[in-house]
Amino acid sequence: MNEELNILNLEARPLNLTKLNKLKHLSYLIIKRTFDIICSLFGLLILIPLALVIKIIYILNKDFNKIFYSQTRIGKNGKEFKMYKFRTMIPNADKVLEELLEKDEKAKEEWNKNQKLDNDPRITKIGKLLRKTSLDEVPQFLSIFKNEMSLVGPRPLIPNELDNHNGNHKIYEAVKPGITGWWACNGRSALDYKDRLELEYYYVQNRNLKLDIKCIYLTIAAVLNKKGAK
Repeated sequence: MNEELNILNLEARPLNLTKLNKLKHLSYLIIKRTFDIICSLFGLLILIPLALVIKIIYILNKDFNKIFYSQTRIGKNGKEFKMYKFRTMIPNADKVLEELLEKDEKAKEEWNKNQKLDNDPRITKIGKLLRKTSLDEVPQFLSIFKNEMSLVGPRPLIPNELDNHNGNHKIYEAVKPGITGWWACNGRSALDYKDRLELEYYYVQNRNLKLDIKCIYLTIAAVLNKKGAK
């Protein structure tokens, strides 16, 4: 009888929070990757007709160069990958930038501080429209499909960019970079680089499904309002 009472009155075992947190994180990663695949397939479907329209517009403006632009970026754990965008600049943009920074100290200071120029002479008229609407980002869905990027994550940086701004590799490169992220929906190009990094760190350290959904919602609102895009 006493044994039966002991069995019935056994205290419940304490919940293993570590295992629960790992399970929640695994569930989050599975949901996130599934959503990434679905979005990337949709993005790739609209990529071809969009590319055709952009190519025609460039040709009509006497620009017969390639409409795609590729650049080496840093992904998760510091791994390099090729990221693609629609070209928004003149074909020899890198050379023009190099010459500009050699001649213009003010432009060099601005570039070193923010990796951007407010009045960038390399951007084409079509490129300005693509950037304002964020349509130049559509080719990045290929990187999402290849699991090099995610829909939401820190902005993919060029090699040495993080070092040039005394960034934290351990935090920044702990996750896959994204098309949008906490920085992209909280000011975008309107923020200086230091604030941008702090926002990216916040996302990495607090990422969850709710934060991802909020990022997507705020990014759509920012794009529609053309807020912070340059």
